[in-house]
Amino acid sequence: MKKNEIVKEIKIEKQEWEKCLDTAFKKKNKDVKIDGFRKGAAPKEIYIKKFGIESLYMDALDSAVDSCYKKVLEENKIVPVCEPKLNVKTINEKECVLEFTFITAPEVTLGEYKNLKIKKPEAKVSKEELESEIASLRNKYAEIKVKEENSKVEKGDTAIIDFKGYVDNVELEGGTGENYPLEIGSNTFIPGFEDGLIGLKVGETKELNLKFPENYTEDLKNKKVKFNVKVNEIKTRILPELNEEFYLDLGYTDVKTKEEFEKKVEESIKARKEASIEDEYIENCLAKASENMKIDINEEIIDDEVHRMIHQFEQQLSMQGLKLEQYYEFSGMTHEKLHEQMEPEATKRVKYRYLLEKVADVEKIEISDAEADKQATEMANNYGISKEELLKAYGSLDVVKYDMKMHKAIEIVKGN
Repeated sequence: MKKNEIVKEIKIEKQEWEKCLDTAFKKKNKDVKIDGFRKGAAPKEIYIKKFGIESLYMDALDSAVDSCYKKVLEENKIVPVCEPKLNVKTINEKECVLEFTFITAPEVTLGEYKNLKIKKPEAKVSKEELESEIASLRNKYAEIKVKEENSKVEKGDTAIIDFKGYVDNVELEGGTGENYPLEIGSNTFIPGFEDGLIGLKVGETKELNLKFPENYTEDLKNKKVKFNVKVNEIKTRILPELNEEFYLDLGYTDVKTKEEFEKKVEESIKARKEASIEDEYIENCLAKASENMKIDINEEIIDDEVHRMIHQFEQQLSMQGLKLEQYYEFSGMTHEKLHEQMEPEATKRVKYRYLLEKVADVEKIEISDAEADKQATEMANNYGISKEELLKAYGSLDVVKYDMKMHKAIEIVKGN
């Protein structure tokens, strides 16, 4: 047994236990029909004679456990960090003896958590990254136009095509399409298909004799395939010029020249990189500091965190219109596999949490109600909701205080 495991026994005496049994009887008797009595009207003695006193035990326990649990916590000043284990040691007509095993916060001994000597790289933007970002922005705002008559399909164009595929002279299942928009160079179709359309005009047809690649589905890989293709229409992307109109479309009201635009884009890329570097730096600092500390974490605490993560995952799925059972069905995953998959991340989260709580304790980090209230107001304004709505979502102002305390602890571990 670990140091943070506390076992407490509580005995429910005869008089109190009889009340629990009476409550259980009234609940059970409502739905019971015994010969000679109206439904729910049979006396307790008759009910017990027919079904036995044992039939009341589980419901009696349900009504007793909560009050016993609260009583043990209050009398012993215990602050559990996860659900306790319950062991029914004795249960009969005269008494019930329960044993609770509580798990409190594990003992943490900090190692070095300040001078971690972890280097944070500088965010730099290369010429290639800048050009790629500008090209991406231009593509995003490109205008799609139908090409002029007699124009040919070129790389980057979108060809509107009809196609039909054949394998061994048999029509390929799922290999037919009408007015299908295919961007040439997107590698949507198998190798050779898109390149084979380059140079065709509207109304022209072509037979493409190709081969499915090695990494295709088992029934088709390496097989020869014939596609009959007709081009119905050709569309091209007209990229916007680098001018003030384009800069305004991007929301850059203060940009007039190409040089100013490039500087803005570079700053945007750099800001993204800095945020990513900062996240990685924090992760490295927390990992190092948690490696340096000593902690013995109960399996139950990890399990509790995994269950919390699975519940969060379930909520995310529900936002996509999916149920957890559906996810298991189409992914081949099971609850046990998902639990196992999430354990490493859960262990890490638990370690980081106890690390930061201990740092906050050692460093005497305190957050006043006024500071938390100010933070809650700012957060509510940023989200465009009222402070009351934010606190309802968070649970209480204490949760805001806790988050602020953890962020201050992170700053200390970072060395700021």
